[in-house]
Amino acid sequence: MNLRKEKAAKLKIHVLDQTLKAVGVKSFAELYVDDLCKKVKISKVTFFKYFPQKEDLLLYYLRIWCLHRSVELKQKPKEGLQGVYYLFEKMAEEMEIRQGILLSLLSYLSDTSRSIRPFPVKPEEKKLLYPNETSINQIEIQSIEQLIERFVLEAILKKEITKTTATRDITNLLTANLWGSILICYTAQQAPPKIFFKRYLDWTLNGIC
Repeated sequence: MNLRKEKAAKLKIHVLDQTLKAVGVKSFAELYVDDLCKKVKISKVTFFKYFPQKEDLLLYYLRIWCLHRSVELKQKPKEGLQGVYYLFEKMAEEMEIRQGILLSLLSYLSDTSRSIRPFPVKPEEKKLLYPNETSINQIEIQSIEQLIERFVLEAILKKEITKTTATRDITNLLTANLWGSILICYTAQQAPPKIFFKRYLDWTLNGIC
């Protein structure tokens, strides 16, 4: 691995780790770049070289979360509705430990003044996160929407979904259900998240299966 690229990869992952630890104590809005740079021991110039705006950390977090799911699905494949339930369960687990970062991400994604784009994850970052996964750079990082669409198509082929509804509409419905579960779980103070997420997914799937 190129030493310069490896150093950059380590720095980005370290910044994200410190962000997740900090947001566990305070909100993302209260997290200041100056404080983060002191913890990571880098200058603001270096920080903004890798994250042009603070909110890019939210997009990076989401991309890494999707990487984890893509790797897990390669190691233990799931298809159709089993895959949909898996995604909701993993997000519910995330809600239990990283509620602050998820709510901040949801707020960011809802801001119509921003252009949303996938934040890049370099091959060196993948290797650092998964040193024992020899084919890590062949694993495509799929977005939440892409994963849901893939599972929906499989569910239709397996006849788990029987209603004659467009694949895109079902994908949008389940994607909205997932993001909406985060918000309602918080505002309605529903606990534990796993039971709440599964209950609402069950009700949604009952209408299309």
